[in-house]
Amino acid sequence: MHNRHERNSGAYFGEYIAGMGGSMEDYREKINQYVSMEKEVLDSLSADDINEVMNILENARIGRKRIFICGNGGSASTASHLECDFNKGISYNQEVKYDIECLSDNVPMIMAIANDIGYDDIFVVPLKNKLKKGDIVIGISGSGNSRNVLKAFEYANELGVDTVAFTGYGGGELRRIAKYNIHVPVDNMQIVEDVHLILNHMMMFILSGMKGC
Repeated sequence: MHNRHERNSGAYFGEYIAGMGGSMEDYREKINQYVSMEKEVLDSLSADDINEVMNILENARIGRKRIFICGNGGSASTASHLECDFNKGISYNQEVKYDIECLSDNVPMIMAIANDIGYDDIFVVPLKNKLKKGDIVIGISGSGNSRNVLKAFEYANELGVDTVAFTGYGGGELRRIAKYNIHVPVDNMQIVEDVHLILNHMMMFILSGMKGC
C-alpha cells in the first residue's frame, strides 16, 4: 500500500512529464519480471561451488600467494571491484592480507599489448611476467568464451596454477578448462553480471566476519 507522499510524488511526476509534452510509461510489470528472474537465478546458485572458491581464496591469502583477476567490459569492472573489496574491505583488519591484482586496470599496458601484439594477449602477457606456482588466476566472462581470458587460463593451466571462473549462459570454453567455477545459469548478460557482482559482495561480507566495510 502506497502512502500519500508516494501517491502525490507519482502524480506530480506524471503531471511534470505531461507538462513537458511527454507521456508516462508503466514499466512496473517489466521491473517485476526482471526482479523475479534475478531471484530465481540466485536461488539456483551452487552453495558448494561458492564455498569451495571461498576456501581456495582464503588459502591463497593465508599462504601469502598472489591472485590475478581479469575480465572485459562489465566483467572488467566486477574484477576491479573485487580487487578493491578484498584488498581493502576484507584485508584492512587482517594481519595477513589479500594480494589481488586486476589485470583489466592497467590501461597503458593493455593498449600497448593490444596495439603491438593483439587484444587476445592483454592478460596473458602480464601473467608471463608475474605468475608463479601457488598463485591463482580468476577470470570473469558472461559468455565463457572471451579469448583473452581463455589464453590467460591456458597459460595458468600449463603452470599448474589454480584457475577460478565466474561464468554465465552455458559456461562456454572457460567453464570447461577452469579448475573451479561458479556458474550463473541464465542466458541474460545483465542478470549474469548482476549476480557476479553479488557473489563478490557476498564473499567479501562473509570473509570480513559478516561486517562488511
